[in-house]
Amino acid sequence: MKIFNTLTMHKEEFVPLVPGKVSMYVCGPTVYNLIHIGNARPMIVFDTVRRYLEHKGYEVNYVSNFTDVDDKIIKAANEEGVDSSVISERYIAECKKDMEGMNVRPATIHPKATEEIPYMIDMIDTLIHSGHAYPKNGTVYFRTRSFGGYGKLSGKNLDDLRSGFRDLKVSGEDEKEDPLDFVLWKPKKEGEPSWQSPWCDGRPGWHIECSVMSKRYLGEQIDIHAGGEDLIFPHHENEIAQSECASGKEFAHYWMHNAFLNIDNKKMSKSLGNFFTVRDISEKYDLQVLRLFMLSAHYRSPLNFSAELMEAAGNSLERIRRAAARLNDLLAANAENAAGTDDEAKIAEIRAFVDKFDEKMDDDANTADALSVIFDLVRFANINITEESSPAVTKAAFDTLNELCDILGIIALKKEEMLDADIEALIEERQAARKARNFKRADEIRDQLKDMGIVLMDTKDGVKWSRK
Repeated sequence: MKIFNTLTMHKEEFVPLVPGKVSMYVCGPTVYNLIHIGNARPMIVFDTVRRYLEHKGYEVNYVSNFTDVDDKIIKAANEEGVDSSVISERYIAECKKDMEGMNVRPATIHPKATEEIPYMIDMIDTLIHSGHAYPKNGTVYFRTRSFGGYGKLSGKNLDDLRSGFRDLKVSGEDEKEDPLDFVLWKPKKEGEPSWQSPWCDGRPGWHIECSVMSKRYLGEQIDIHAGGEDLIFPHHENEIAQSECASGKEFAHYWMHNAFLNIDNKKMSKSLGNFFTVRDISEKYDLQVLRLFMLSAHYRSPLNFSAELMEAAGNSLERIRRAAARLNDLLAANAENAAGTDDEAKIAEIRAFVDKFDEKMDDDANTADALSVIFDLVRFANINITEESSPAVTKAAFDTLNELCDILGIIALKKEEMLDADIEALIEERQAARKARNFKRADEIRDQLKDMGIVLMDTKDGVKWSRK
């Protein structure tokens, strides 16, 4: 598999640090509101990269954080008159709902910045003692020029940045040894959450958070660090500087960045009225449509969101689902058919689509071309799998379609949504089974409903239910 490495600006053969294992860190959202569709692109893209690595047999340790202390979170908390943790926990829960709707699998761990503060203080202390950072009136700054490799990810030159530093919105420039030095720790202000440190009661800078969470859960060196291209500078550049000065080792071997998402060829902006949350989109579309739309372009290509393109993605998803439903029906219809003399050749022809799919994904996770392979398989199955096909060939087509879709996080076979009356009838049957002490049947009904996305809640007022 080849990955375009932002660090070298070349496609490189992926070789993990530990054979058979992949350590991957993806910068997560700042949780002060519902996530928007710009947040959704890296979530979907790098979830897909993870799924593909697992398909190739790697054990992936996938870490994606929640930034749960930030100026915007504090501002929202002060406006509501609540603790900032109330805001962050609310929107972490909402984010997880949206991720589930987009079929983004939970990370191996989702660390929260506020739970890692002692480790941030330790890293800052290490940087101070090694001469890479310095405290000044309670604030701790990183000595940017102390790291000789600064700019290697973004391609920016320190002297050019220095000459244009007045355009950078930095505070406390008179305290800094150099205007390009950045904050590792800052004193608290009125109405802000704070933690004790050797320098003052305060909170960490944004950049140090990801360096520490990556080190804590993946180690000092990791295989892949990923996120949106807007994070290349200064966030990821500063992460490299801190991490490599603290450890003396290369931080991340491969850097992957997705391109921007535009709305009707314009940058998404609340002032332009073209700002959409994932929740907004879910009110108009199945979020599987959003996922397929996001994967319909290469992750490094700018992507334009429009109603027309979403409609096209919806039609594409429906085409896949019709093929999957047809094959599912044929599995039952063909169950008694005799084996064919050419079954082995047909199954090999079907499985060849997996090799074609892998070839596309091996080329820097080219999901757009991988999707085209899925549509080639759909076309093949629609023409060649009939009521006369053998059970083995029918199953090979059905399983292969589901396998490839699952790697992209596309749910090919949509679960039938039960009618409310049918749900109520099953709940009544379950209650009757429990009264009759037929707990086996009661458990079977509960599991059946769970599989259909129905959650049961036993309350003092009887059984309540909801759809997932």
